[in-house]
Amino acid sequence: MRVAVLFGGASRERDVSTASAAQVFSALRARGHAVTAIDTAKGALKPAEVEVFLNSTVTDTPPELSDIPPTDLTAHFTMPGGELHGFDVVFLALHGGAGEDGTLQALLDSAGIRYTGSGVLGSAVAMDKDLSKRLFHFAGVPTPDWIMAPADVATVADQVGFPAIVKPNTEGSTIGLTVVNEPEQLDDAVREASRFGPDVMIEKFVPGREFVVGVVDGQPLAVGEIDPQHSEIFDYRSKYQVGGAIETFPADLPERLAAEMRRLAVLAHRALKLGAYSRIDFRMDPDERIWCLEANTLPGMTATSLLPQSAAAEGIDFPELCERLCALALEPPAVT
Repeated sequence: MRVAVLFGGASRERDVSTASAAQVFSALRARGHAVTAIDTAKGALKPAEVEVFLNSTVTDTPPELSDIPPTDLTAHFTMPGGELHGFDVVFLALHGGAGEDGTLQALLDSAGIRYTGSGVLGSAVAMDKDLSKRLFHFAGVPTPDWIMAPADVATVADQVGFPAIVKPNTEGSTIGLTVVNEPEQLDDAVREASRFGPDVMIEKFVPGREFVVGVVDGQPLAVGEIDPQHSEIFDYRSKYQVGGAIETFPADLPERLAAEMRRLAVLAHRALKLGAYSRIDFRMDPDERIWCLEANTLPGMTATSLLPQSAAAEGIDFPELCERLCALALEPPAVT
């Protein structure tokens, strides 16, 4: 296959995107495919740039918006004769922002370019946490109670309770997220989340254990457990730094609970009309009740990211997974 790995983007997950792209690039090239790395800010990488790109790392804090290249040439790349034409498939290694919320997917659809991941509708719905949770609720997928800001302390205490999670409605990688333990912390947390978008969610905090389930081609992969080492939640530092979390695949769970989590992962995936793959995140409280937090349509794609680990536990190694996701993007659209 001729594959373009598109990465970068203008969101604060740009560093994560670059790290994902570098490993996908290497994995597909090792499988014998003709692979080109394309940065949304400057186009196809030159040979000297590829070497730097392949050694990309993720720091313990996301970049500031002022440090992210302001120019995004993706729309130009999709025009007739643009850099994304001439490939069999575009592997989307973007995370957050316009790369994951359906904007890019709409451009690619309009240009007739095949790409990995979910389509416009699923991408847009999954990025909107409020809308996702409404659909989870309708589909019978348990999800923690929530309200949207603005809300006064009395309303939050009555409808959600403390501690609560305050987070931007359309951000990933826990950027802008705060665990609010005391009512007097609420206003500051809402202000922090508001830095990343106008809509802010206030969600019930679920104590207990954290899990993920990958879904590929409509089938659930292994359940994994995430045990953060530096925080009570799986925050940015825990996700991307060595030793930030202990990740166990498959999770040490009774089969009845693992089976229920896999069932709910597929149900959540379908409720949001997602495409070839996703990663669904859960918490399980001390009473063994399972709560779906969110769905990720373009989850991290380094070899040690959660979706690849979920696949590896099922015997699917990282290069094979990357190749399979490309092959799924080339299949004719399903008839519904």
